[in-house]
Amino acid sequence: MTKVKILDHELKNPVIAASGTFGFGREYEKYMDLSKLGGISSKGLTWEKRDGNPGLRIHETAAGIMNSIGLQNPSVKGFIRDELPFMEKLGTYILANIGGSTTEDYIRSVAEIDGTSVDAIELNISCPNVKEGGMAFGIRCQDAESIVRAVRPFTTKPLIVKLSPNAEDISSMAYSCAEAGADGISLVNTFNALAIDIYNRKPVFNNVTAGLSGPCIKPIALRMVRDAAMAVDLPIIGLGGIQTWQDAIEFIMAGATAIQVGTANFFNPQIMLDIIQGIEAFLVSEGIKNLEEIRGIIR
Repeated sequence: MTKVKILDHELKNPVIAASGTFGFGREYEKYMDLSKLGGISSKGLTWEKRDGNPGLRIHETAAGIMNSIGLQNPSVKGFIRDELPFMEKLGTYILANIGGSTTEDYIRSVAEIDGTSVDAIELNISCPNVKEGGMAFGIRCQDAESIVRAVRPFTTKPLIVKLSPNAEDISSMAYSCAEAGADGISLVNTFNALAIDIYNRKPVFNNVTAGLSGPCIKPIALRMVRDAAMAVDLPIIGLGGIQTWQDAIEFIMAGATAIQVGTANFFNPQIMLDIIQGIEAFLVSEGIKNLEEIRGIIR
């Protein structure tokens, strides 16, 4: 009843752990049966190992959190060597979330992942393009199209592009990525935001701005998922502030094939299991045979 299909792969349910909030699954193993999840998106991976940003990394705000992690990760090769064997045993859909600061970094990482058991690549284009003055690859359509076209020949795996909500136009961005060879779209990533320490009279984060996530962004993320679903005929993975099964159903009605849960994992490590159970109960109570019946009904 809750099974969904993303391209050629069938997920047992539409609930996926979002990148950056779930590590590689190990941290949550004692709280839940990870095999019950529809999938897990890895922590953001880069070609070189990264230690992440100095200073404060997490700051709570009204109905959400801000983060400035800095893509701390063990590197693509470190992931393949040390983390992927654990994830392979879970029997769930594995997405490798890939980031980078140059086109060359993306290409090397994608090519390395292509030879593994990973089910799909989630291309994080919210990373700063150091050769273009630090502007993220996902802000301008031409930059996003360029990076997708560049990596496409280096993998036969499904390429799911994760869009930034800070893009110039989310519909045009989704269309540009589809034209460049994306097999699917996930959205949204965090919103660029600012918090100020009024007593020390300075920004809370060393990098000044940081990524905002949590229930406060849900209505905007929901609108963007609908916009993207109307712009492209590709599988959409929706995320942004989902913390209940009702939220998940809204995203599916807006056009999402699957959903990801991020910030909510921090305050309830078992929340994804609650969402899965809630979706199942809703389908039964409403006499809905499968999620395809309600997908994209909001136009």
